[in-house]
This record gives sequence, C-alpha cells and structure tokens, in this order.
Amino acid sequence: MAIPPDPKVDASAVLAAQILHLKSDVIGVQEVDYFLERSGNHNQVGNIATVMSAAEWAFAPSLFGNPDEKWRKPNSDDLMIVTNKSSEGEAGYGIGIVSALPVKSWHRLDLKGAPIGVFMMFPVDGKLKRFYVRDHPRSALGVILENGWLVINTHLSFVPFFNYRQLKQIKRWAGTLGVAPEKTLLMGDFNIPSRKIVGGRKWNVLTTGKTFPSWQPKVEIDFMLSQTLTPNDVEQITYVHAGMSDHLPLQIVVDAK
Repeated sequence: MAIPPDPKVDASAVLAAQILHLKSDVIGVQEVDYFLERSGNHNQVGNIATVMSAAEWAFAPSLFGNPDEKWRKPNSDDLMIVTNKSSEGEAGYGIGIVSALPVKSWHRLDLKGAPIGVFMMFPVDGKLKRFYVRDHPRSALGVILENGWLVINTHLSFVPFFNYRQLKQIKRWAGTLGVAPEKTLLMGDFNIPSRKIVGGRKWNVLTTGKTFPSWQPKVEIDFMLSQTLTPNDVEQITYVHAGMSDHLPLQIVVDAK
C-alpha cells in the first residue's frame, strides 16, 4: 500500500486506525516518506511500527529528497537500509517493512530506474488527472525472520517492460538469500496489470482483486507471490477504500510453521 502525503488529510489518525484494523505481523509499504516536509517530517515506517507495537522496522530509500521536487539518486556513501537499530538516515522516499516478529537480517537489492518517463493518471481532488512522470531508482527490501521466513517487498517502475525486467531480477535475487522457496514471499506494487506475466512459469499469485485506485478499483497491480504456496494454502482478507491510501491493502494469512 502507498501512504499519501496530502497535508489536508489527518494521515496519522487514518493510518493508525487502519493499521490496527489489519492486525498484521508483517507489513510492507510502498511510496513512503522519511522525514520529508511534505508529509509533516515524519518517519512513516517508524510510525507504523509504533502503532503496531512492533520492535522491528526498515526503510529503503529509493531516492533522497522530495520525489515531486528536487531529489538525487542514492550512492555508495548513503545509508541504504535505515532500521530501528541504525543511525538516522537522510530524508527521502522509498519502501519499508514493519515486523512484529523477531528479525534475523535485512537485505536490499538496488534496481535502476527507466531512462524514460511515461504519462500517468494520478488522483487529484478525487479525480484522475494525466501527468508526465520521469522514473527514479527502485529497490527490493527483504527481511529474513527468525522463524526462517523471507519476505520481500518492492515497488517496481511504472514503465512497461522495464518493470518486468526488475521483477525478474528480484526473483533471481530471492534465490540467493539462503531461504527455501517454500518459506519465501514476494509482495508489492508491481505496476504490471497482468497476473500471468507477474507469476511467470515458477511463481504463484496468491492474491486476487483490483486494487487501484482504491475508491474505484480498475486494475490489479499489487500482488503477493510464492514459488510453492497456492491461493488454496492461504486466506486472503479483502478491504474497501478507507482513505489511507490510493491502493487497497492486500492481506493474506499464512501458516508460518
């Protein structure tokens, strides 16, 4: 799910209510701000952890600065994963994971942004309007839990075909982290409106349903994947638009034994 930075919305109250309603052990978020002025200088991932009473969280910056104004790409000198145990990072925008379960380790895969932008529809005052948007670097954030599970969260490029290449990179990367396929979950906003393409030959799509825009869903671009689990092995919980995000949340219940 994405958290909107709209200052006219009491995002903290809406977010707290919805997070408590989800009652998830692990939450992956996309399009989150980290100490940006536009969203009230909050650590949005850390705020979610506080609401959940979760000890573990991590933020992976896709860029530093405001994505709507001036920003720069990450470089080798930057703190690429900010956690509850790390030093404070530079203000930026990216993805995050919050876990109420004990964490063994955090991992990040850098993904290049597309060299071109595209025209996209964005919600403005309740209506979709068309804007030209240039792409930016992306990443995948993985957490290996002490119970042996690997959960990977990502937000892929909105540029067609380029996002598919990024997804293939993440799938290959998942196999290098030392966790068995039956305990690996991949989730996020893939920006690919095709279940067949997202799953490919080796991954199963565990979720179903259109998720964007949340107030009148027209496309399915948010997914949860597994190499061994099937939709029959999990329980999906569905939600309606509640004002927290322009995407509907996806939630599944998995037997983590």
